[in-house]
Amino acid sequence: MTDYNNNIDSNDICKAFFYSAPRWIEKLLDVRNSIVAVLGLKTSDKPGDPKTQLENFKCEPGEQLGLFKVYSKNENEVILGEDDKHLNFRVSLFLDGAISEPSRKIITISTTVEYNNWFGRIYFLPVRPFHKLIVPAMLKGIIKDLEKRNL
Repeated sequence: MTDYNNNIDSNDICKAFFYSAPRWIEKLLDVRNSIVAVLGLKTSDKPGDPKTQLENFKCEPGEQLGLFKVYSKNENEVILGEDDKHLNFRVSLFLDGAISEPSRKIITISTTVEYNNWFGRIYFLPVRPFHKLIVPAMLKGIIKDLEKRNL
């Protein structure tokens, strides 16, 4: 969670989420995709230019970018995620106004994982330590991207 001072909305946060991934996270996802493809799990490999895909992405419910499908969106929150045979995950990108300063915004990233079977639990064991590094890095990246774009 972090404070952010500006007139940003959930669409800005959603776009920043995808624009801001540090390179090391992208590399981890590449490794993950190579491994899980053999196991028949969903991967984020999509044909075409990722930059063009991101530019055309509207962050609307039902849209998918990489491994992340938009499940819902309102002015304060976007919920992304994916359902697979081993587990389902969701990422909430929540934007809230600070009570003491109405012009100040608070950005919160929350994640949930629901295991569908024993394989989901085993799969997530080596993922969990990386997850604890990825979420704060993504939040920092979102802030940096918003500041760079002067939002």
